[in-house]
Amino acid sequence: MVKVFSVIICLVLSLPVFSFDLRHETPASLYEKINPAIVSIDTQLNNGVSSGTGCIIDSNGTILTSAHILEDGKDIIVTMNNGEDYKARIIKKFGDKKDIAIIKITAPYQLKTVKLGDSEKIRVGDSVIAIGNPFGFNGTLTKGIISRIDYSKNRIQTDAAINPGSSGGPLLNTKGEIIGINQAIYNPDNNISNIGIGFATPVNLIKEYLEE
Repeated sequence: MVKVFSVIICLVLSLPVFSFDLRHETPASLYEKINPAIVSIDTQLNNGVSSGTGCIIDSNGTILTSAHILEDGKDIIVTMNNGEDYKARIIKKFGDKKDIAIIKITAPYQLKTVKLGDSEKIRVGDSVIAIGNPFGFNGTLTKGIISRIDYSKNRIQTDAAINPGSSGGPLLNTKGEIIGINQAIYNPDNNISNIGIGFATPVNLIKEYLEE
């Protein structure tokens, strides 16, 4: 019995030791950290309401979102994670296939934020998560990978589920940094729900402007 026990100890001690990369977090921990910086956006149009998502990138109320959510609407209402509503103003809309906009709200306190990443360092196969408000289900997290990078059209393709209402939300790397702003889904059969092909605009397209 003693000999058997000693063999087991030797086997256990000889096993390789694995360590986790602390720079990368689980989707659950990223969600808890980042979701307070995700907002829903409703823009009043002449014929209805355009709804989407935004992410706070500065504690003073600067928000990244998709330009097509804003359209030509006048009243833009931002709803925070805690349910508070604020009127927003447009700072900048980027055209030419960028489909990104910057809006601003004024809150009486410092806001939670999410960091910008480097979309030039992404690779096909990298794990990503998306947080948004699909169909009004606020604070929805989905997980996937980068499926393709289309440099000619400035698009990051992902299989992380993106649906109507998710536009303007962040596509995040495993460090919780924004690498893209979710933009659209591919729907060849005119089905508005996700079929596993979604697109995000690379965040580096506007980083120079933000730094200025």
